[in-house]
Amino acid sequence: MKLSRIFIDDTVSGLPVVQKICESSPGVPQMTVSDVTSVYDAVQQAGDPIAEGKRTLFITRNRGRFLRPCPGTSSYICCGYQILHIGTFCSMDCAYCILQAYFNPPVLQVFVNHDEMFSELNRLRTDACPFHRIGTGEFTDSLIWESLLPLSGALVSTFAGQDHAVLELKTKTVAIEGLAHLSHNRKTIMAWSLNTPAVIKREERRTTSLDARLDAAARAEKWGYPLAFHFDPLVIYDGWRQDYRQVIRRLFESVDPENIVWISIGSFRFIPSLKPIIQRRFPDSRLLLGEFIRGIDKKMRYFKPLRIEIYRAIVGWIKATAPDVCVYFCMEDEEVWQKVLGYLPEEKGGLSRILDESAARHCGLDIA
Repeated sequence: MKLSRIFIDDTVSGLPVVQKICESSPGVPQMTVSDVTSVYDAVQQAGDPIAEGKRTLFITRNRGRFLRPCPGTSSYICCGYQILHIGTFCSMDCAYCILQAYFNPPVLQVFVNHDEMFSELNRLRTDACPFHRIGTGEFTDSLIWESLLPLSGALVSTFAGQDHAVLELKTKTVAIEGLAHLSHNRKTIMAWSLNTPAVIKREERRTTSLDARLDAAARAEKWGYPLAFHFDPLVIYDGWRQDYRQVIRRLFESVDPENIVWISIGSFRFIPSLKPIIQRRFPDSRLLLGEFIRGIDKKMRYFKPLRIEIYRAIVGWIKATAPDVCVYFCMEDEEVWQKVLGYLPEEKGGLSRILDESAARHCGLDIA
């Protein structure tokens, strides 16, 4: 994470964790502010506010709930995931990233009122819901903060001491050394977003290579962590069949399928306001060259027969090597589930139940 400046919310300026963050970035200009507007105004004045936001850190407090339901849609089948809201935005720069249009303007924010966060997590023990799948990688990458704020270690230790939830750390980085010697009790799932080398090179700026991600996953597996992988977004382009087949071959050469909790699949989709951002910031991107229609959630999606075609190919290659691995779709409808996987989640108790059972099986939990 290469920062150009740090803004500090005056309500947290006296916390020891803030001093540690600032000490980890020597030479970076720092300013204490009382109003977030001044942070946003400073970023907005840049020629590329999104790029500047990826270099600007705002250390602040989360004034809302740390645990939030994943912002899915009733139009498609959702998985019942919960987000642990540790911060926002990302220092990596992927062309397809919805966060470019989601925050206006976007800026790196890290929340440091950790006492409130851990208190909220502890209250889950008495929650009416018996089991929770929780992740930190929805509004940010789970591990980009490790050089500034090694929060993941504390989270891993917290989840290790309970039996009602699993934590998923999802990343495109290899920042896992701080997790090497932790007693995780298999309650933390280490997850990587995967794509083809062509997509990574063209559309995922400042991310690690496919080989580096898979090597990191193999190390995490040696440390006893259960694993997960996310093929989202799948991108349709000339040569996708050969390229994705090679990715799946490399995946199963790197890790044992028996240790994979789940693999999610989703195709490239975007809200209309993201299109001009991609065109402006990524003039060489080929993401927008596909055949798209407006979905029932108002997002632009590949024409459904094309989605079904690539899903059948990906699922077929996965199942050929790992027939028992849990594969699910992120934000797809019943027709896609039926035509590709041959069943509807409701026939097995719903998608939440399917994923809960897989997590329980791999992480040593009882959800009965």
